Parts: sequence; C-alpha cells; structure tokens
Amino acid sequence: MTLTAGKFVIKIPASSANLGPGFDSMGVALNLYLRLEVEKNEKWECFSTSDELKDFPTDEKHFICQIAIQTAAKFGKELHPCKIKVESDIPLARGLGSSASAIIAGIELADYVGELGLTKEEKLLLATEIEGHPDNVGASLYGGLVIGSYQQGEVDVVSISDIAFEMVAIIPKESLLTKDSRGVLPIEFSYQSSIRASSISNVLVAALLSQNWELAGKMMEKDIFHQPYRKPLIPFYDDVAIFAKSEGAFGVALSGAGPTVLCFCAEGKGILLEKSLNTAFPDMTVKVLSIDFTGSNVSQLNNCIVN
Repeated sequence: MTLTAGKFVIKIPASSANLGPGFDSMGVALNLYLRLEVEKNEKWECFSTSDELKDFPTDEKHFICQIAIQTAAKFGKELHPCKIKVESDIPLARGLGSSASAIIAGIELADYVGELGLTKEEKLLLATEIEGHPDNVGASLYGGLVIGSYQQGEVDVVSISDIAFEMVAIIPKESLLTKDSRGVLPIEFSYQSSIRASSISNVLVAALLSQNWELAGKMMEKDIFHQPYRKPLIPFYDDVAIFAKSEGAFGVALSGAGPTVLCFCAEGKGILLEKSLNTAFPDMTVKVLSIDFTGSNVSQLNNCIVN
C-alpha cells in the first residue's frame, strides 16, 4: 500500500508495564486503542473529537507528528504533510502506555507515508531509543506479553502470544506523571538486592508461562524494584489489593508507574471481578481488560474521514 492509494488507519493498543517485578523489561498489550485516520494534505493538521485530546497541538508540533517527522529524517526522508484524526480510549498519564502508543503511532506513520520499509525489529529499536526501555513500546508494537532488554544500543525481545489471563483496571481520576513516579526510586541497588529482585522477576516469568497463577501473584507482591517506593503515591493501593484478592484476583500490581492498579484474574473471571470492584470503589473508573495479540496495525480506509 502507498499513501496515494487513499486514506488509512493506524491502530495501536495500550500497554501495561512491569507486572510487578518485571521492571522496565516486561509489558502486556491491552484492548484499549489509539487510532489515527490519515490522509495526505497540503499541511500538517491534527484534530480530535475527544475532550482529553483537544489541548494538543493541531499542526506538525503534535507529538505524533514530531515522532514521524524525526523518524523519517533519520532515513533521509521528508514526509508529505497529512491530515490526521486522532482518537483514543487510553487514559493519559495513568500508567497505561499512552505515550508509548503515540511513539509507535508516529513511527508507523513515518514508515507508511515515507515508504521506509522498516521491519518490526527496526521499529522497536527506534521506539526504545525514544522511550528508554522496551516494555510498553514492545507490547504496543508486537501485542501479547513482551519481555525485553535494552543494552548498549541493542534491544532484544521475546513476544508471547500463547498466554491467557484477564485484568481489571482501577483507574483514578488523578493523573501521575512518570517522571514524578520515577523520582521516588532509589539511585542504586546493592548486589544482594539485585540478585533477590531479579530472581523474583525470573520466577514471575516462569509462573506466567506455566499458568501457575497463584505463584505469579505471589511474585507480583514480592517486587522490590519499584512498587515499595511508589505505593505511598497510590493511597488506595492496599485497599484495592486486599479486596481484589478476596474477590478472586490472583495478583495485583501497579500498571507501569501508576496510578492505575491492575488486578489479574484467570480468563473468564474478569466481568465478575469488575462488578465487585466497581461496587467497592465507585469513585474510580473500573474496566475489565483483555490481552491484545495483534499489536500495531496499519490498514486501508475507504471512507472519507473529514467533514
């Protein structure tokens, strides 16, 4: 497909990082989406019907456009301007990968409009260089459960699609910027603490892959990389965790840097857990989520997107 073939849609899933001890290395794609409807235009123009997105720039200064323009420039290309309708059901600054999905969207936009011919591996490296770690961007790009490492300019990931669990997100009205949540983390870890923390993370991976949900939940609670430092910023965390586990959740963890809390349950149990949590925490948004296994997707759109 080429840009001259008509309008097209870029669809990117949300993501949750860490799952407890998988700090900056583990992410899961979620069935909330950032959606761009794109057509070539005389100038860069972005618009949205969503109130949450209306304060963003409406020209090439829009974050997604900036990522696209900068990505194309790395390959010596200047992008044709586009008119872009941006819609999203991913809450901003809530730990659900809204910035990572925007980064992937920008890279997909550059690849499609600029006809760069990027592989997924190249897209991942570009996104990881921007984000700093591959957990959220990897999940949004590949879908499923992603485990990755970014070292010395190289990124390695394993994408897992044969896994099934559900999550119920507890999303507060208040936002929490990642930079603020990272500000409470320790600057360094002792050798012994690093061994302990990595062993917990390793067991979490093994438990998830073997569908030993009870053990997976236990490892989520044992995280020492980031959750003990971030929990004081999330005053409702302990109440949610205690209640969710009493209602059938096998594990509870901060979604990324927070403040959203994810309650994990076996497949098919999410709706009942959502109902219970909604009753217990009426002042917050409670949403049952499933794993998105498609990842980022670009497809042709036949209908006109502009009025």
